[in-house]
Amino acid sequence: MKQQFRQGDVLIERVENPALGKRVRRDKGRVVLAYGEVTGHAHAIAERGAELYDTQEETESLEVRFLRVLADGGVALSHEEHATITIPQGDYRITRQREYTPEAIRNVAD
Repeated sequence: MKQQFRQGDVLIERVENPALGKRVRRDKGRVVLAYGEVTGHAHAIAERGAELYDTQEETESLEVRFLRVLADGGVALSHEEHATITIPQGDYRITRQREYTPEAIRNVAD
């Protein structure tokens, strides 16, 4: 079984040899996995030992992101409304929980 972590509406799943894509810039010094649409809070990593990559193409409707943790001891993923979790060194696919409504399939609001 693959190593998985969940923090609220964000699933972090260990993967081997991901196609990383374009590196995402840090926001105020943090790697932000997801922003909360309702509260404005963020699932974020402040340490320097992490990088986020985006593989989304303009024609795709589904966002695919990968997290690379370089720090030997892992990094802390924090959010204002959830417990902080430690993500060990490795590569991970980041998935936002989605929900169906008659209007559209959308990300769960956190």
